[in-house]
Amino acid sequence: MNKTPKKALVLLNMGGARDKNELKMFLTNMFNDKNILTVKSDLLRSFIAKFIVTTRLNSAWENYEQIGGYSPLNPLTEKLVNKLNKEFQEVETFQAMRYTPPFAKECIEQLKEKEIKDVILLPLYPQYSTTTTKSSLEDFEKEAKGEFNITIIEPFYENDIYNDAIIYSITKKVSNAKTEDFNLIFSAHGLPQKIVDAGDPYEKQVNDHVEILRKKLKEKGINFKSISLAYQSKVGPLKWLEPALDEELKRFKNDNVLIYPIAFIVDNSETDFELSIEYKEEADKIGINDYRVCKCVNDDVIFIEAIKDLTKLN
Repeated sequence: MNKTPKKALVLLNMGGARDKNELKMFLTNMFNDKNILTVKSDLLRSFIAKFIVTTRLNSAWENYEQIGGYSPLNPLTEKLVNKLNKEFQEVETFQAMRYTPPFAKECIEQLKEKEIKDVILLPLYPQYSTTTTKSSLEDFEKEAKGEFNITIIEPFYENDIYNDAIIYSITKKVSNAKTEDFNLIFSAHGLPQKIVDAGDPYEKQVNDHVEILRKKLKEKGINFKSISLAYQSKVGPLKWLEPALDEELKRFKNDNVLIYPIAFIVDNSETDFELSIEYKEEADKIGINDYRVCKCVNDDVIFIEAIKDLTKLN
């Protein structure tokens, strides 16, 4: 970019590990986040976080090794940033991750160097949750210290162009087959029930999003055997949102299943390992004939158009 941009578009996300050291950093930062571990005592949270990281790091790294030793979130986000920078003339796009570099602090240093004052924050979480959207926004605003004119893009699961991008990804994954032969499961990252009970709107927004997509598929004449919602990634003894994906899959023995990761914008370890490898093994055990996982919208051209629509930038 030749001239100094007037505005910045900052994409916010959780981050992803590039190696084992960054995986330790990711887990440490995540479990020290008061929006994730909601215990009131910082000291207790730190103790629990250290225990979780110590006991889980090696097994988590084994999972990463199965997808090449790094999260796909990083290269995919970089591609998205680069594409947006080619699209916008007087706006430069940056990224700020919550648990791994580039952190908000680094991003803010770049903004100051470029003397940018007007900042648009786009949390890459289509539905709002205290564990994702709130956490990322709080983190950026804490580092920004009121030095920027900040505009926040609200949760965008209702955006029509974004939902077109999802439907394109869904149909692309079954382009060599009939959609009528598949059961479509929208898989969302789970949350402990107590977080929802405390007022987190995530479950309602995910449900609303599924209904929007169900209607949109019908309008486009795209029919599936069934459409349902399930939740993945449950850990620990607490009650989590239901139905769990592994339980939902049991309904489809001797049948075909297509998974769309409805809570994610960019593919990551939970789409590439958990959904594509771990749950695939479960599907095979159950006796599912054909198990497929859709790609997230990532840097797709339709999603680029959705970002233009959401930000009113061109």
